Parts: sequence; structure tokens; C-alpha cells
Amino acid sequence: MSAGVDLSEFFDTFFDEADELLAEMEQLLLGIDPSAPDADDLNAIFRAAHSIKGGAATFGCFDELAKTTHLLENQLDLIRHGEMPLRQDMIDLFLETKDVLTEQVAAYRGSGKPDQDAYERICAQLRQLALEQQGEAALAEIVPAAAVEAEAADAPAVDAPPCAGLPLLVRIDRIKDKDVEPLSAEMALMGEVLHKEHRDGRLSLWLETTATAGDIEAVCCFVVNADQVTVRAEALPGAAADQGAAAGAQPEAVQSATPPAVAAEPSGKPSPAQPQSVVDGTAATAGPGTRAGKPKENGTIRVGVEKVDQIINLVGELVITQAMLLQTSQSLDPVLHDRLLNGIEQLERNARDLQEAVMSIRMMPMDYVFSRFPRVVRESATRIGKRIRLVTKGQATELDKSLIERIIDPLTHLVRNSLDHGIEMPEARQAQGKDPEGTLTLSAQHSGGQIIIDVIDDGAGLNRERILKKAIAQGFPVSDATPDEELWQLIFAPGFSTAEKVTDISGRGVGMDVVRRNIQSMGGHVQLSSRAGEGTTTRIVLPLTLAILDGMSVRVGPETFILPLSHVTESMQATADQIHHISDTERMLHVRGEYLPIVALHEVFDVEGAETDLTRAIAVVLQAEDVRFALMVDHLIGQHQVVVKNLEANYRKVPGISAATILGDGSVALIVDVFALRRASALRAAA
Repeated sequence: MSAGVDLSEFFDTFFDEADELLAEMEQLLLGIDPSAPDADDLNAIFRAAHSIKGGAATFGCFDELAKTTHLLENQLDLIRHGEMPLRQDMIDLFLETKDVLTEQVAAYRGSGKPDQDAYERICAQLRQLALEQQGEAALAEIVPAAAVEAEAADAPAVDAPPCAGLPLLVRIDRIKDKDVEPLSAEMALMGEVLHKEHRDGRLSLWLETTATAGDIEAVCCFVVNADQVTVRAEALPGAAADQGAAAGAQPEAVQSATPPAVAAEPSGKPSPAQPQSVVDGTAATAGPGTRAGKPKENGTIRVGVEKVDQIINLVGELVITQAMLLQTSQSLDPVLHDRLLNGIEQLERNARDLQEAVMSIRMMPMDYVFSRFPRVVRESATRIGKRIRLVTKGQATELDKSLIERIIDPLTHLVRNSLDHGIEMPEARQAQGKDPEGTLTLSAQHSGGQIIIDVIDDGAGLNRERILKKAIAQGFPVSDATPDEELWQLIFAPGFSTAEKVTDISGRGVGMDVVRRNIQSMGGHVQLSSRAGEGTTTRIVLPLTLAILDGMSVRVGPETFILPLSHVTESMQATADQIHHISDTERMLHVRGEYLPIVALHEVFDVEGAETDLTRAIAVVLQAEDVRFALMVDHLIGQHQVVVKNLEANYRKVPGISAATILGDGSVALIVDVFALRRASALRAAA
């Protein structure tokens, strides 16, 4: 590539695109049938490798990445053209290659160097595969040793050089007028522009250059789409007759510079150098066919996560300001200040619409999480000798990015538990009349202002006798009369495990308690249900976002607290005959045949001046995990959305409080941690 073209500013774009292509490659490899591979899938896998190789070679400083993908691309090209049959061991090797490529991209992104041992090992395996399939002579043809050495000296020279004696014709179809001059200037940096034509929406440039066609295509794709660009060796207009023989003598160089897969099989994805939309740092996937026909102008932009977070913070401040104006306006005469009050109402509607629009930017589909589990299930099942089919539902269900990244580890632990302890060995399943292939289902769905994520297996279910025996041995207060639902919760106790042996997948007695703590720290809860011989379901319930909260404000003495509305089921004023004293410290509220533990909020936080007569207080019935309890407060103020502020970052951790918010009058209100209240109440009752 010509000196003077600095592409370093596009590194992040390339890394994001490479990560996306590698993720797509993995999903396609996991789903392909080696006995009857789908041609479209093979072409898509090849295109992913080809795009990464082309981008890496263009930048000229990602040698290991360019060479590894070059070797992989060669094998894939033989397979997709039917010259080499696909086998399961090849898929395994290609998946391993994908892992190495992912590590290489991560190393380059961090300005480091990839693992040399891993690079040499995977390249040797790919060359050995070529030897086995084609023989020494074929290998020399596919990856000549001299070519590999040449790549080490000059990485961009992966494509063939331009045809001797002929300039390169760079043709861009459907080009917009505003892009003509920038592209012409870029081409002038690549070499000498011998001739230029621009008419009918097509720009044609004849270029004298030492750069390859692939280099030129990559640079063009910073401005236009890949399917608009054609690069080939061609004589200048009017010189075709004199140079026709030279042009006809070099067909192979033209084809190697622009592979048939790129020209004839549009992938629906941009060139590796073409920027894509990123919301919160995650590349958006271009849909099939989006590159065909007339491209959309400025359809997407790349936005850094820090910019989105800044906008969300500003919108939060706007919501607080709007609440302050609304509260102040309540004392105004509606006749005298009619226009002002109407304007405040309009501001309130606009602020809510803006808030919802901005929050939608942070939302990501659960497929971001689910897409990593086919590989986990496949490899884990193979390692332990089980046959397991993964089913995913609700991949399009969206969750806040801050939560979706934190849910990955807990969900991975639950999946591994189901694989290792839930689903039986094929022989055991067959003996019970079950399909020898077990099924693990991951599903996600919205329910009100929450998302419900289920991990379901059709295995043996939880062993009640074993759990009960282990619980008694560890001193838990359980007996034969303990209900299943209560017994299952012991699975989440620290150090509790019924595994008969420790494996490299699970069974060490650590993790399930961490799973529950992590989920609770996200404002969610986890439920467990199981039926012997039929399987186990673990349900995770999370709020859609932690940035904005629908809350109910309540007053206790002079203090205002916020209760998450998703946990509130009802409120009432209790009568004396509904309140039952179990002990000096424990009281129950009888509601429609159900006895609910009573938690007095003023006792939890030592609030002075609060109502102590439970018959004059308000009972708010809250749901925490699978338990309901009654929270006693003085007054209900109202329901509204609040902007969540991190209390630990601005003050310190307060037991029983999850966060804080700013009210319309400028005062600070604390947001109650419902789960912590329930646990504290249970501990106090046990004492």
C-alpha cells in the first residue's frame, strides 16, 4: 500500500467486524451437517475467513492473523467447491482455528502480539490437513513455502499484483456526487491516476499503482459498499486495440485479485474495513441482501458505549429537572398560568418519549448471550459422553446491555450444571424409556417490566432424598415434611453440593450461591422447580434496565423511600384481627387465607417519629423470590419513574438499600432492596 495512507484510525472498526465475523463463523460451523453441508453456509464461512484475511493483509501489521486466515480460507475454498469432503474432525479443527483467530484479534486490539506457539500449532494442523487431502504436490500449490515467506516480509501482498503493462481500472457504481472527490483523492494516494470518468452515477479511474486490487477495494470500502466496487486490469480508453493482447494474457491475476466469491456471491455483509453500526460497543449484524440493490444512505453509525451512557445520564438529569418543575407548578393558579402548565405537561410527555428512545439504544437481544452456548453444549457433551440438543427461544427478547453482560456468567454456570448433573447418560435415559438424546432449553420472554430467562433440562430432576440427607448432615433446619420448593432453595446455600464426584464442569459446591448473589445484585431473583424423572427448570427474573425504575414512593416518619413497583402486589390497611403475634419479634398478617410475615420499615432503618400502631399503618404486600411478605409504612405517596443513582459510588453500601434517587423537590430518597429486607426479616425471626 502506498505510503501516506494511514489506516490506523480504522483498527477498531476492523476488530469489531472481525469479532462479528468470527462469531458468525462459529455458529455456522456448529450448525453444519458434515454429511450434507449447506452450500450457502459453506460460502458464508468462506467469506468470513476471506474478509478477515483481506482486512488483516490490507493493514499490513497483523501478520499472524492474515496468514492463519489465509490457510483456513484455502481449505474452506476446496470444501465449498466440492474438491474436498467435509468431516467432523475438520469442523473441530476449524472451530479450534476460530478460537486462535479470536485470541489473535484480542491481542492486536490490546496492542500486543499473538501467542506464537498457538499460531504455529494451528497453522501446522491446517497444513497437515491439506497434506492428508491433497498430497505434498497439492499442498505446494495451495500454500507455496515461498509465498508464506513472502507474506512474512510484506503482509499486504496476499493478493496477486496488478497485470504487467496494464493500469488498474477502479470502477464504482451508484456513487453519490459527494463521494467522488474523496475517493479520487484516496486513489491519488495509492498511485498515479491516468484517466478519470464520471457519468451516470459511475466513477471510473485508471490507476498506475504497485498496490494490489485487494488493497484498493479495502480503501474504497471506507467510503462505499463492497458490491459497488470493481477492480480489474484494463487498458486506458482508446488503447484497448493496442493493449488487448496484454489484457488477454493476464486473466488469472484479475481473478485472484477479486475472488469469484466476492464478485458473484454478495454476502450481505460489508467489507472488513466498512464501518458498521455499533450500539454500546457491539457490532450490528447486516441482514442478508442489504448490500444488494441501492444502498441506504447513512443507514447506521458507530457509537461508543461511553457516549450512550453519557446521553442516558443527561436524560436522567432531564427527568429529574422535569419532576422539579412539575412539583413547583402544582402551587400555581391554572387560570393565570395556563400556558406554562400546558408547556410543563408537554415537557413531561417529551421527556418520557426521549427517555424510552434513549433506553432502547442500550437494549440488546438475548441472542448475544444465547449464541455462545451451542459451543459450550457441544464440547461439554462430547467430553462427558452425553448426547444433548440445545433449543433456544426468544432470542430477540431485549435486555439492558449492563445486565446482559453480567448475566452471562451465572447463566453459563446453570447450563453446565444441567449438562453435568441434570441430563442423564444415553444408556440411562434409554433404560427409562426416554430419548437417548437429552434436551436443554434456553428461553427468554418479557413479562411486564421484567425479563424471564429459563434454563430447562429434561433430565432426572433433583434427588429429594439426597438433598435432604446432605442438608440434615450440614445442620440445616429441614425434615421429611419440608416442602420441595423450600428444599430446592438449599441448592443455593454456600458450599452445598450433592455431586457424587467433582468434574471439570461442575460439582465443587461453589457457584450456585454466587449465581444467586449475582442475580440479586442485578435486582432480580432466581427460582427452582423440579420433577423426578422429568427434569429441572431454573428461572431467572430480572428488571429490563437498572437505569430507570418504576417505583412507589412511601413515607415513614419524615423519610421517603422508593419501593420497586415490580415487587408490589397490593396495599391495604390491616385490621386488628388480621394481625397475629407469633413471638415478641415475629408477627404475621392474615390475607385471604395466607399468612404473611410482617416487616416494619421504621424498625429496619430506626426511623424516629414513624407510626408504630400496625392497624393505622399501611401494609404493602411485596413479592421477593417465591416469598410474599407485608411491609408496614406510614403513607403511600404515589407511583412514578425514578432515575437510579449508584449509592456505593457516591456514598457507601447501606444494608437494605439498593440505590438512591433525586425527587422533584431536590431531596434524596433511598430505593429499598426488597430481597435484603426479606432476608433480614428471616434472620431476625430465626434469632
